[in-house]
Amino acid sequence: MATIHFTERTPVTPEQFVASLTDFGPGRRELFPNSADEYVRVHEEGVDHADVTEGSGGIWERLRYDWSDPNRVVMTTVDSNIWGGASGHTYTFTRLPDGLTQLDVVVVREGKNLKGRVTGLLLGSVGKGVLEKALKKTIKAVEARNQLSRP
Repeated sequence: MATIHFTERTPVTPEQFVASLTDFGPGRRELFPNSADEYVRVHEEGVDHADVTEGSGGIWERLRYDWSDPNRVVMTTVDSNIWGGASGHTYTFTRLPDGLTQLDVVVVREGKNLKGRVTGLLLGSVGKGVLEKALKKTIKAVEARNQLSRP
């Protein structure tokens, strides 16, 4: 099982980031490179939760999104073609005194089959940079969507 942690700072507020994370409409891939529009299917959506299938490149997962805490979004994998167990993502937002938001992201990848175990092993080592690059791209896209730039 791979557990990967990232910390970034951004001028995006927690509310703005949560709004982007929970926008499952067309163009999602522009914000989240690993979420191709043709994979996105919303099964259920409420005021503070959603059940969504998404993915790209032959890898998909069904996630239970929970944003009932305004400073945290928890995405729990409920089904996937390669992920199982404790897999998911947690985004935690902390407002900083300088007006920025600290974003802490934890990605857990537990493979449920050989492809998942190998992919998880790669993500936990050499693939961490790929995930970090995707997160930085996401942050820049969310900043652009909200017409913000880093100081």
